[in-house]
Amino acid sequence: MQPTPPAAGQFKRTMKARHLVMLSLGGVIGTGLFFNTGYIIATTGALGTLLAYLIGALVVYLVMLCLGELAVAMPETGAFHVYASRYLGPATGYTVAWLYWLTWTVALGSSLTAAGFCMQYWFPQSPVWLWCLIFCTAIFLLNIITTRFFAESEFWFSLIKVVTILAFIVLGGAAMFGLIPMKDGTPAPFLHNLTSSGWLPNGTLPILMTMVAVNFAFSGTELIGIAAGETETPEKVVPLAIRTTVIRLMVFFIGTVFVLAALIPMDQAGIVKSPFVLVFERIGVPYAADIFNFVILTAILSAANSGLYASGRMLWSLAHQRTLPAYFARVNARGIPINALAFSMLGGVLALLTSVIAPDTVFVALSAISGFAVVAVWLSICAAHFAFRRDYLRSGQPLAGLKYRAPGYPLTPIAGFALCLLACIGLAFDPEQRIALYCGLPFVALCYLLYYLTRRAGQKTLLKIGEDHVG
Repeated sequence: MQPTPPAAGQFKRTMKARHLVMLSLGGVIGTGLFFNTGYIIATTGALGTLLAYLIGALVVYLVMLCLGELAVAMPETGAFHVYASRYLGPATGYTVAWLYWLTWTVALGSSLTAAGFCMQYWFPQSPVWLWCLIFCTAIFLLNIITTRFFAESEFWFSLIKVVTILAFIVLGGAAMFGLIPMKDGTPAPFLHNLTSSGWLPNGTLPILMTMVAVNFAFSGTELIGIAAGETETPEKVVPLAIRTTVIRLMVFFIGTVFVLAALIPMDQAGIVKSPFVLVFERIGVPYAADIFNFVILTAILSAANSGLYASGRMLWSLAHQRTLPAYFARVNARGIPINALAFSMLGGVLALLTSVIAPDTVFVALSAISGFAVVAVWLSICAAHFAFRRDYLRSGQPLAGLKYRAPGYPLTPIAGFALCLLACIGLAFDPEQRIALYCGLPFVALCYLLYYLTRRAGQKTLLKIGEDHVG
């Protein structure tokens, strides 16, 4: 007997806890960590980078606590804009949905650009845009088979990344303390590079300036909320995924950044070559740089894979709520929103700009725009959680009725909101990332304007239909 296909606009709950945890880790451990860290070290210095990532970890923890309560109380695919619509207003919900779509569509472009950098390590004369086109096609195919196939492939992609990060921390730490020799015969750096340029060589302002880049590196944890609607028993799985994800991120990111900052002098860090590859070019382990370049390539493609999943679901969710044409709400017999996924591949097209603009310039700009968008979404999560809990208590329902409660309310959402807002302000001080404000703020204004225009047009259509019916 053939299984019944899902109805139009319906997803299958096929994801398990291991899929959800690895999907979140897969979205996080990618372009931001493997490439942006070099930019942050070059801007803030070693200690500044560690402080920036510690603050970033605190921000993501606060946001995830807020999201956990919302996602368990209301598990929905494309959750953020639904929460924002209910508790912050429908126009804000509409804008949040488009911002999150922008986050991952643009992140897709930066991931493909970074993948092109990886391929240039082996093929120095090849153009970045050619690799962007090849990987763009491959990622789209991975997403249109089945959700279970996507989740399973992402699980193994992410597992490779987790093992790689742990191996890097162990091998890099060994090189740092002289247990593995440096290839050029130089002595082990120990902690010299952490302080060689001074504790904070450029002062504290660069920490504020790079906070959005740090948040971009952490973006992806909120995929737990996106996938809650396709997860078995979300009330059990979502809190577990949040706890394990945040703990692992602390270990992976802080441990990795510590080793990177200790092994790479501030004046040699950058983004055209991954700092991970730079480290292993210096360590006397045969073929280590080639192996890590390959693993970083799979990691970046995994993050792009997660990104296309997220942006496609967000478009589907907008259409499902009837704020976009029904064309984007269609899913096939396998439960895949192909139309929404195809439109979300626009981010991959942005990566092709590397053929006419310097790839490193494109990368920083795309990362900044994506970072701004995700921080704006995190702002909405904190604000929606604050409003949700307040309304819940005002309605007279018992606090015990919530299957998962974020600790520290109301301080948790307020502190999360304040730190996210501070990160956005920091963009104004960095000339390389300021483009995010020039693009992001008008984009937000345009979304609000479009919402009111489309709503007014929709109301006129309904009124005309009513008048025709009466006539």
